[in-house]
Amino acid sequence: MNGFTEEQIVETRNRFLQFAEKENLEVVNTYFQDEWYSKDAMTGRGVVQIPLCFLAKSIENMSLCHKAYFAKGWENARGCKIEHEVALQYGLEIIHEN
Repeated sequence: MNGFTEEQIVETRNRFLQFAEKENLEVVNTYFQDEWYSKDAMTGRGVVQIPLCFLAKSIENMSLCHKAYFAKGWENARGCKIEHEVALQYGLEIIHEN
């Protein structure tokens, strides 16, 4: 999501949620917005590499999934490229946004 505005992230997530509903998919959250993941809270806990912390949590949540959805432009984001490789290596079905 690096390089995306909050508005773009929400718009992309909403498109995915519509897709998931049509496909009757259960959604596992990888968009962490609660206070625990605020910059101040993470810094207070000693997190130095905040983007890496988000990536680690996303990969942890991928362990709960059979499928992974990648929105348009995923190949331009460092974390998404890593998540995509994880999905490939661990046999998750990959869905790309049309």
